[in-house]
Amino acid sequence: MKKFYITTTLPYTNAPLHIGHALEYVRADSLARYKRLQGHEVFFNTGSDEHGMKVYKKSLEEGKDTKEYTNGHVESFKEQIKELNISYTNFVRTTDEDHMKAAQEFWKVCEANGDIYKKNYKSKYCVGCELEKTDSELIKGECPDHLGQEIEVIEEENYFFRWSNYKDKLLELYKSNSSFVVPESRFNEIKAFVERGLNDFSISRLKEKMPWGVPVPGDENHVMYVWFDALTNYVSVVGWPNDMDTFRSWWPALQFAGKDNLRAQSAMWQAMLMSANLPPSKQIVIHGHITSNGQKMSKSIGNVSNPLDIVNEYGTDALRYYLTREVSSVEDGDYTQERFLESYNANLANGLGNLVSRVLKMSVSYGVTTSLLDNDTVLNNENNKEYRDSIDGYRLDNATDFIWKKIGALDSFVQDTQPFKTIKIDEEKAKKDVEYLLKGLWEISALLIPFMPQTAEKIQEAIRENKIPEALFMRK
Repeated sequence: MKKFYITTTLPYTNAPLHIGHALEYVRADSLARYKRLQGHEVFFNTGSDEHGMKVYKKSLEEGKDTKEYTNGHVESFKEQIKELNISYTNFVRTTDEDHMKAAQEFWKVCEANGDIYKKNYKSKYCVGCELEKTDSELIKGECPDHLGQEIEVIEEENYFFRWSNYKDKLLELYKSNSSFVVPESRFNEIKAFVERGLNDFSISRLKEKMPWGVPVPGDENHVMYVWFDALTNYVSVVGWPNDMDTFRSWWPALQFAGKDNLRAQSAMWQAMLMSANLPPSKQIVIHGHITSNGQKMSKSIGNVSNPLDIVNEYGTDALRYYLTREVSSVEDGDYTQERFLESYNANLANGLGNLVSRVLKMSVSYGVTTSLLDNDTVLNNENNKEYRDSIDGYRLDNATDFIWKKIGALDSFVQDTQPFKTIKIDEEKAKKDVEYLLKGLWEISALLIPFMPQTAEKIQEAIRENKIPEALFMRK
């Protein structure tokens, strides 16, 4: 069985999961479910990033031991991910002993290869991004992604990674793999960034100032900078460095990340892999942010949407539908309660839900059943090539559009043939038309499995048992 490794980024344990996290989880999960349908053995990794300044500061604000603080958030993360119906196979914590040992080993390899050194430096630093910032990246002295949050000035002795050594090697990687970063606009962005030249970046913090981190090997006065520590989870979870056979069987990974992680995932991490003599990642899939009426979501503005509030009122699959179809796969997407409700009523309650109800009522009333294809057979049907190509190109919005075209076509067939009238004058034709509708509905349900797995199962169960299901979606 062919193996496929997919991973999300790891959210910091300093705040609850938000709708941007849900977007990344649901998209990665949809691809993982699709690959399983194709017969792949899937390793789906996610977890929690528990080190770094903002986690440490938040625990101090709440007067808690930092490990105790992160423990509480991790349990909350797992519950929230469960509510989103995410089929992950591995959950890593960067405070796990195995991960911390792997991070230290990764450090040692990079150091042995001459890519780690110590120096005094002064830098402007955004705690929100956990990244150093140049003046050109700031707007009126503030990070554009964390307006209102004070930029810190760090002046101390740190260990550095020789990123400057990897400009040409990174450009060669990008040249040899024309789809290394998806979408193309983000790929062009990172290529232009690297072409301008790379500055070595700090990979440690003085323990006396920030004690919460993985100890630097051989130097008890320093802990690892959060990026260096956390990024190594992608290789540590599949066996590196202790089980290289397992590692080689899974690596490289397909990585999902938000656009603010572009630099870290597609340039910093790839240079670190090269330093550690490891192959690059398989691909980096970048998604945009979710805004509200064009504004970035912010607690201070009061427009933050809790994904679990949506799930509790409308169901998990309604949220998954919105995030995969109504939010662009390549650009920033917009979420408002009004837009969500409009789409929910039009495409779920009055669209898919209504179609399922009408077809099953007729099949039950007329005693119509039919032989059904396996889900993977449906998936691999030549007529569904556009669907497969869309998912393979990470255009989940196009793939779900394809499904809704089929829903629309079946709706039109009902209107054109009107089997509920034909049954009175030509029973055989009416039953054949309903059988055609059943087959079409089964095909739609199979294509829905990666995106709306609970809904797909309910439809298939109703068809198999020839029963009228409860309403899938209630008009709101």
